[in-house]
Amino acid sequence: MNDPVNSPSHYNQGEIECVDAVEAALGPEQFIGWLRGNVIKYQWRLGHKGSAAEDAAKARWYSDRLVETCEKLAAEPKPE
Repeated sequence: MNDPVNSPSHYNQGEIECVDAVEAALGPEQFIGWLRGNVIKYQWRLGHKGSAAEDAAKARWYSDRLVETCEKLAAEPKPE
């Protein structure tokens, strides 16, 4: 079943989801910037392309992933 917000089929090719590949490729700080950019993108286009509710849900999804990523980064031990 295709879930266009939480797991769009066009971002699930092969063994890894696109967002996870982006995270692995960019590293934490750049990934945070990428997530922030996606939140802005979906809020910006809200009501101008497709379903406003779906765009709001996508912005929320990226915002939730941003929070999770920031919390994970904050919980990691700091090098001395």
